[in-house]
Amino acid sequence: MNKLTTLIATAGVLLLGFSSINHVEAAQTLHKTIKVQNQDIFYREAGSEHKKTIVLLHGFPTSSHMYRDLIPKLAEEYHVIAPDYPGFGNSSMPALSEFEYSFDNLAKITDAFLAKVGAEEYTMYVMDYGAPIGFRIAAAHPERVQGLIIQNGNAYDEGLRDFWDPIKAYWKDKTPANAKVLKDNLLTIGATEWQYTNGTRNKAAISPDNWIVDQAKLDRPGNKEIQLELFYSYGTNPALYPQWQAYFRKHQPATLLMWGKGDYIFPEEGAHPYKRDLKNVDFNILDTGHFALEEDGDVIANHILKFMKKNN
Repeated sequence: MNKLTTLIATAGVLLLGFSSINHVEAAQTLHKTIKVQNQDIFYREAGSEHKKTIVLLHGFPTSSHMYRDLIPKLAEEYHVIAPDYPGFGNSSMPALSEFEYSFDNLAKITDAFLAKVGAEEYTMYVMDYGAPIGFRIAAAHPERVQGLIIQNGNAYDEGLRDFWDPIKAYWKDKTPANAKVLKDNLLTIGATEWQYTNGTRNKAAISPDNWIVDQAKLDRPGNKEIQLELFYSYGTNPALYPQWQAYFRKHQPATLLMWGKGDYIFPEEGAHPYKRDLKNVDFNILDTGHFALEEDGDVIANHILKFMKKNN
């Protein structure tokens, strides 16, 4: 091999190496915090800002941690942002006397966060608490929402079954006795583990890190009282269902629906009514539970990538 051939071969190896490095950096998740309305909002971000944006809104009792594995799978092709709400994850946890813990206010601060990070248009993934937060934002700014990805997030009365009976009792009568029932049954390590494992095909496939991380946040002094306030505030959501359904009918956002059928919190009955109002809906029922990403993360990621390519 002469010197010129050797130089060309060496250059090729170096270029291949640089290409691989750039590829890794493009998919790397960054962990950031910015100030929004005097609160520190933590968020995970990955992918090029020049690409289409996907916003991931988490559920209870978790945080953007629930999207930790999904983010790099989407960031190959898209710009991905996943914030933690105040009182959750790594964002600020102001006291009840310092912050209004309501779904209206969580939607307002999430909307302000998106504006501050420059997310002008986006596809929105909503799950559990992310649904009433995201649907408030979508109904207020339909021009910004390029599509919806709905995973076990409710917008219909059919989706509030037996699980919700003690919470509905709290809506009607906000007493210490009714609060104690919720605190003792929904805010313990056993309840948090149950949320992740109930309705799954294989409990052994679900990492215990999930409920250990979430429970550590719930066990912070004052956090259970914050969660009780949000249980009470959830009672404001059903009254808005007709407004959100009207948004679906009028604006017809392209929608990917993926629903874990083993979910006792938001049962499958809550998934089917979306087909009444949305014409362009890719409808999928998955054989898993509430936190469907834990067992079917690859399946969901593939659905999202196909959905984004088709509709964007």
